[in-house]
This record gives sequence, C-alpha cells and structure tokens, in this order.
Amino acid sequence: MIKCIVFDIGETLVHDDRYWALWADWLGVPRHTLSALVGAVVAQGRDNADALRLLKPDIDISAEYAAREAAGRGEHLDETDLYGDVRTALAALRDLGVRVVIAGNQTKKAAGLLRALDLPADLVATSGEWGCTKPSAEFFTRVNDVAGGALPRETVYVGDHPANDTLPAAAYGFRTAHLRRGPRGHLWAEDPAVAAAADWVVDSLHDLVDIARRENDL
Repeated sequence: MIKCIVFDIGETLVHDDRYWALWADWLGVPRHTLSALVGAVVAQGRDNADALRLLKPDIDISAEYAAREAAGRGEHLDETDLYGDVRTALAALRDLGVRVVIAGNQTKKAAGLLRALDLPADLVATSGEWGCTKPSAEFFTRVNDVAGGALPRETVYVGDHPANDTLPAAAYGFRTAHLRRGPRGHLWAEDPAVAAAADWVVDSLHDLVDIARRENDL
C-alpha cells in the first residue's frame, strides 16, 4: 500500500539549468564552463557546490548568494523550470488518493517560489525551513512527520541523488524510487548500491502513477 509519495525538488521536479546559468552569469564565466564543472564533480561523487569552488577557490557561497539577492539576480523559479510530467503526474497521484508531499534541500525562498507555482501537492517544505538537510536522519524524520499518518513502508521517497535521496530514505525505512533524471540520476541508476536500496528505478514521474495503481490494487 502506498499512502504518501514525497518528492525531492532539484532534478526531480525542476531542472537546474537556470540555477547554474545564473551562477555562471554572476561569476562572469561561460555557462558551458560551469555546466561542465558540475558534471565533473558529480562524476567524482562530490558536492555540486564544489563546481563553484573550482572556479573561485576562496568563494564564500553564502555571502555571494546574499549579494546576488541584493542585486536582484537571485533565485528564480517559474513554470518553465518544471519538468513536463510534474503537474500531470502529481495531479494523477492525488486523484488516486495518494498524499503528495514536496520536500528537498532548498532555501526558504525556494519554498515560497514553489508554493507560488500552485502545484498539485498537499505540502511543500524545504530544508531551509526545517533547519536540517538531507541526508540526515533528522530530515527524514521530518518527512515522516508530514506524511499524513502513513507508515514509513507506506511512504515512497522519490529523487535523483543516491547519497541524498535513495540510500538515506531507504535506511530510514521508506520505500524509494530512484529517478533517472539529471546528471546524478542517469549516472548512478545502474549502481549496485542504488539497485539494492531502490524499490523502483523510474524514467518518468508518470511511472509512479502506474506503480501506485498496482500497489493499491486500483
């Protein structure tokens, strides 16, 4: 039985093209250069932010983020940032009676931007609001708290990032769906650790609708 499905945000619901493009523009480097560096650190299993540190070793990312916001060149999300299957898949899940939650490692501002998109979800929350980040057990405890009473084995966490999503969510006791989307999603989809931890590896959010129907005998 699946009562609740919880979605990561970056490269699960929204693609990160604009995010990295804005950083490249701010730092005054070609967008392709930063994109390539992001790919390199992903392949090495490093944090995305290391791509910024490769460009500017002494960068204070928090200070630069604040400067971007002050200059009116900060975070932005609109309909064009969503993957094409997001609205239809989330709406279909809710029509099946599944609780839909969005919860990922994002800022407080990102939470507001996501809520402004009026997605078909029961709840939107971010690490910036909760004061804890993936892959910590505290984050997944908060996920469990907002699952609407669903037990961990009745909850599916969906994401593209093995170290932040699939592995820690499975360790907490949730069922997991590894999404083959974005650099990490594609790169690690065949990894043995991911295959062992994930209940499903999916190529589209619409796959989750079919999974929910089967698991709930609908």
